[in-house]
Amino acid sequence: MASRPDQQHITILGAGVIGLTNSLVLAHTYPSASITIVAKHFPGDRSIDYTSPWAGANWSSMAHDNGPLEKYDEVTFHRFGELIDGKSVYGCQAVKPGEGNEVGLGRQSMWLVFDAPIEETEILSEATGKVWYNELVGGLRDLGEGELPQGAVFGVEFPTTFRINTQVYLQWLQAQALAKGITLIRRHYPSVAAVLSDHSMTTLLINSTGLGSLKLTDIRDINLYPTRGQTLLVAEPKTPINRMYELERFKYTRSPKRVDPTTTYVFPRPLGGGVILGGSRQDDDWSEEFDEELGRDIMRRCCELCPELGKPEDLQIIAKNVGLRPSRKGGPRIETEKEQGKWNVPVVHCYGHAGAGYQSSWGTAERVLELVQKTLAPSSKL
Repeated sequence: MASRPDQQHITILGAGVIGLTNSLVLAHTYPSASITIVAKHFPGDRSIDYTSPWAGANWSSMAHDNGPLEKYDEVTFHRFGELIDGKSVYGCQAVKPGEGNEVGLGRQSMWLVFDAPIEETEILSEATGKVWYNELVGGLRDLGEGELPQGAVFGVEFPTTFRINTQVYLQWLQAQALAKGITLIRRHYPSVAAVLSDHSMTTLLINSTGLGSLKLTDIRDINLYPTRGQTLLVAEPKTPINRMYELERFKYTRSPKRVDPTTTYVFPRPLGGGVILGGSRQDDDWSEEFDEELGRDIMRRCCELCPELGKPEDLQIIAKNVGLRPSRKGGPRIETEKEQGKWNVPVVHCYGHAGAGYQSSWGTAERVLELVQKTLAPSSKL
C-alpha cells in the first residue's frame, strides 16, 4: 500500500535548474510532505561539475519530435510568461506590480539565421514538416534578403521569446525552495544507495544529477556524455544591441542547423547580466581549460554577426566560461526506475537534458509530478 502524501519524505538529488524546479512543483502539490535537496553544488557555486550556471540561457527550442520534447518546451514557455506577468506558478510569484523583476527572466525578440536550407536545419518537426512553435512565439517572420548576413541562406524572426540571467534565476529558484520549507543539504555521494543510507526516512527519491548519473555507481548510465560549451561574458556595449528593437530586446543566433558545433550566438542578459557570446559544442570533451584560440574565434564570429558589439579588441571581457552539457543518447531520461526493489523506495529519474535544461525545466518537472502521483497512487490512471 502506498504511503499517504502527508507521510512522504521526498529526497531530491541535484540542485541545478532541474532539481530546484522539481522541488518547487512537488512542494506545492504535496505541501505536507518533507522535501530535502541533497547536492554537492548549489546556486552561487562555479564548478565544471555544476552545469546550470554556465548556460546562455534562453528559450529557443531545439525539439522537433512532435512529442514529449516539444511539450516540455511549450509548457516552460507558458510558465516563463506567467512568471513575468506576475501570475503564480506552483505557488511562486516572480514579478509583482511596482516591485520589480526578481526572477531574472526577460522577454525579447530574436533572429535565427541559418547557413543551410530549411530542410537541413532540423527545425522542422519530423511528423508535420512545420516549425511547431510558430504560433507560440507570435508568428515567425522570414527575414528579407537585405536583412540576412553575408552568406546566410535564410533566417526567421521570433516576435517574442525569453532570455535568462542564470545567476539571478538560480538564486530565485533556491529562495523559493527555502520559502517553501525545503531542506538543503550540501554533501556528495557516490551512489543513490549511499544517499538512502544517510536519509533513511526517504519514501521517494528524485534523481536530477545530470552528468552525475554517469558516475553514480548504482546507475552508471552509459548513454550520458558531456557536450563541452565555451562562452565569454562581456560588458554591455555602448551601442545598444537593438537593431530595430529596444535595448537588450534582441538576440542573434547563426548556424548551419539548429544544433551544430559552430553555432554563433549573442545573448544580452536582462537585469545587468552583460552579454554572453558563444559558442561551441564539443561532444565527449571533459576539459575545463578555456581554449584561447576558440575564444578569439567566438569573439570574431559574434562581432561579425552583431555589429553593435564593435570590434573584438573593443570587447570588455568579464569572464571566460566553460560548461559541460549533460547530453544523452536517446534524449532525457524521465521515468520511474523499472528495477523493482533495487533501492526499496521508488526512484524517479529526470536527467540528460543536454542544452535544453532551462527551456524545458517546468515541462519536465510537470512530467515528474505525473510520475510521482502515479507512484503514490498506483490505482491512478495518470
